[in-house]
Amino acid sequence: MMFDELFMRKALKLARKGRGWTSPNPLVGAVIVKDGHIIGEGYHKRYGEDHAEINAINNASGSIAGATLYVTLEPCSHYGKTPPCVDRIITEKLSRVVIGVTDPNPLVAGRGIAMLQDQGIKTTVGILERSCRELNEAFFKYMTTKIPFVTVKYAQTVDGRIATSIGHSRWISSQPSRKYAHRLRSYHDGILVGVKTVLKDDPDLTVRLVNGKNPVRIIVDSTLQIPVNARILTNQNEAQTIVATTSRCHSEKRALLREMDIETLIIDEDGEGHVDLQKLIVKLGKRGISSILAEGGSEIITSLVKEKIPDRLLIITAPKIAGKGIEAIGNLGIETMDESVRLTFKKVFRKGDDVVFDARIEK
Repeated sequence: MMFDELFMRKALKLARKGRGWTSPNPLVGAVIVKDGHIIGEGYHKRYGEDHAEINAINNASGSIAGATLYVTLEPCSHYGKTPPCVDRIITEKLSRVVIGVTDPNPLVAGRGIAMLQDQGIKTTVGILERSCRELNEAFFKYMTTKIPFVTVKYAQTVDGRIATSIGHSRWISSQPSRKYAHRLRSYHDGILVGVKTVLKDDPDLTVRLVNGKNPVRIIVDSTLQIPVNARILTNQNEAQTIVATTSRCHSEKRALLREMDIETLIIDEDGEGHVDLQKLIVKLGKRGISSILAEGGSEIITSLVKEKIPDRLLIITAPKIAGKGIEAIGNLGIETMDESVRLTFKKVFRKGDDVVFDARIEK
């Protein structure tokens, strides 16, 4: 068991190399061990390309017959962009397969394990299962619910301000934190902000400080206030933009956006006449967007938290005090501490001078 965990940790480390490139597929790492030595390793590098198991087999030095394969997620057993990994494992005559966690995909979901066992290949399932599941928490949620995994991220001062009393916010966080924020963007399928953020900052919402792919930009704009010369509308060659609005939007503005090849989604209104965020998230999931990073502003963050939509909360806290200013989260209608939103802290770490709180919202 000790050696199984050792080699699975290596597979997990390999899997993380694919972050930002494999969606909607999961992150997967694989290691092949023979006579106690690693003779092959690989990871899923990019969506549509070979899976981790195949890369490990192709990279192996010497015969892998009789070897043990360590893989963070159950090998696939169906045809997708690539042939089933199980078939290749059987063909190569591996004697044992150690699996971190069962694949939640209904097309797999234990079928791959059963096929290996039917061929006399010994299987062990559940080695570092929690770590393997957490590695792909967005994939697990989307695969089982078809609803995107939502992360809310914001930078604040120690006293909880995301801007001063006059709205100035550049820069609350440090350069390392801003670089981290761009890396987070590259890990998500979509990035979501409210139109007030566009009106105030005219952001690009692209990945610039690190190497990575740009997410789809989703703007929540109930009445189409967005300026036609906003950066996110004029640089579609860099990333796609979707504007979520309501039936109250200006039809002429919507037609103008259509002429600019900007897609608008008509979403039902909530009780306050704004885009119903619950329905928007569901609709985005139906479009294949499996993970969303929400970056603000305060109204959007407040509405998301009030509806308990986020799965993850990332709070970058800078060693600064602003005093009176704009708070990250406004009125949630909470009157007693028993009603407060409960968080589970997964990790606390430093980025430059800032402290980052990585939490999950209890639902």
